Amino acid sequence: MSVSKVPEPWRERYQHPVAWERDYPPLSLVELFAASAEQWSDRALTEFLGRTTSYRAMLEEARQFAASLSALGIVAGDRVGLFLPNVPAYIPAYFGAMMAGAVVVNFSPLYTARELEAQVADSGTRLIVTLDSAALLPKALEVLAGSNLERLVVARLANQLPFFKALALRLLGRKQLTPIPARPDITAWDALPRGRVPAERTFDPATELALLQYTGGTTGTPKGAMLTHQNLTANARQLRDIDPFKGERDVALAVLPLFHVFANSCILNRTVLNGGTIALLPRFEAGQVLATIHRVRPTAMFVVPTMLQAMLDHPRMEGTDFSSLRVIISGGAALALPLKERFEAVSGARVVEGYGLTEAAGVIATNPLGEGDRDGTIGQPLPATRIRLIDKDDPALDVAPGEPGELVVQAPQVMRGYWNRPDAAESTFARRDDGLWLRTGDIAQFDADGFISIVDRSKDMIAVGGFKVFPSQVEAVLAQHPAVKEAAVIGVPDAYRGESPRAYVTLQQPAEADELRNWLNDRVGKHERVDAVVVRDSLPKTMIGKLDRKSLKAEA
Repeated sequence: MSVSKVPEPWRERYQHPVAWERDYPPLSLVELFAASAEQWSDRALTEFLGRTTSYRAMLEEARQFAASLSALGIVAGDRVGLFLPNVPAYIPAYFGAMMAGAVVVNFSPLYTARELEAQVADSGTRLIVTLDSAALLPKALEVLAGSNLERLVVARLANQLPFFKALALRLLGRKQLTPIPARPDITAWDALPRGRVPAERTFDPATELALLQYTGGTTGTPKGAMLTHQNLTANARQLRDIDPFKGERDVALAVLPLFHVFANSCILNRTVLNGGTIALLPRFEAGQVLATIHRVRPTAMFVVPTMLQAMLDHPRMEGTDFSSLRVIISGGAALALPLKERFEAVSGARVVEGYGLTEAAGVIATNPLGEGDRDGTIGQPLPATRIRLIDKDDPALDVAPGEPGELVVQAPQVMRGYWNRPDAAESTFARRDDGLWLRTGDIAQFDADGFISIVDRSKDMIAVGGFKVFPSQVEAVLAQHPAVKEAAVIGVPDAYRGESPRAYVTLQQPAEADELRNWLNDRVGKHERVDAVVVRDSLPKTMIGKLDRKSLKAEA
């Protein structure tokens, strides 16, 4: 299927005002879910390790959860936290909380009790839904004892599994579970009070909050991005509108965690809008992912680059049939071209790169999902998404054509601001004559056809004797060495030049650090030369698997 190029002049298209309300009229997530459940009531919404649940059943469970929340005293505007991995209970908890008028707060299952407590306090979360997992419930209980959190609702993992897997867990996997305490402030999901389903509320989806989504905190303390119903449904509809396969079988493999904005927009909201099925995996494990691809025959998969590498490293990779996958979308971090090419050669699947951020409800731009993707770019903006490149030191100025600049965005998916942080929001938006523009903090360039390349994070730039060095450009060169599996470059203090680049790598075949340093330095500019290449068995990663430069910098 051919995909047309951006019409000329593309720069005007990116900067000309658009009628957002005409193209994407206000819509709540409650309305989106109810409409899909009515249209596709008998379709499977989830597949979980062999057990499926229909749209009708999920809608009924969400409505009952909304009724239970009302019976427990949760009112419109209260915050309800989800401290869950990718399990079926996530979906009725997510939509049911919104039916009750609550604002959902996503908490990573990998948080420590201290991290969870900090975000519970910041958000003012009253109730948390979690799992009777030994990895989750003890931490939730610790937070319940030491914070203003009022109640836990605990879903049982066994109740969500196919019969024989549930039986095996109950008989053999007791160490993986924590008994649910018998306390008045803790309620099992299957023992929630039955109440009257709340009457449908009338509210403005453009202003009412649906989700507090905390940033990853890679550049400081995590902040809660305030995302409205309209932010989230607009992004789902934008993704639908660029999909050349809409109306066909849609099975999304959920290897990304639903607590993350990438999965929330692309896997959860997009798939529900399309009446598709979400094949849930509670965590990423390469062998299980490959086995699930064989079992459910997914049509779409959304990943971060390190997941592609992990699958390539697994012995089951070469025997896995990827032919059902129309496309694999990579985001969250730069996709190295050698990794893309290796994965496509082994799997036969297409891998395209996209781009987004928490503050824009998930996705801003992507390469075409059909044909016409351009390697090394994040593609083109979604419909109704205005972008421009500005001088990062003077936001009132656009950069000259062809020059890199900070990427800024105006779009219906852009957040209202940060929860309880008007100071942070002020510095995140650039005020111009035509309104506020979200500053992404990423340095980008346009090519002649309007495809966007991310040069690097502005805060990750390395200042070397007055020159700017972008780590991702050095990483891209290093990734071309046949021995290098992963590469991360940071700036370290240098008494003469201010900073020097330093590279950290993992290997897929033996190589000496000095040899790698010399090979790299022969291929980059003088100011980009690294002082050392450090070989590691592994590199630190964030909660969704991105290489974590911040941790390396703290260590250095």
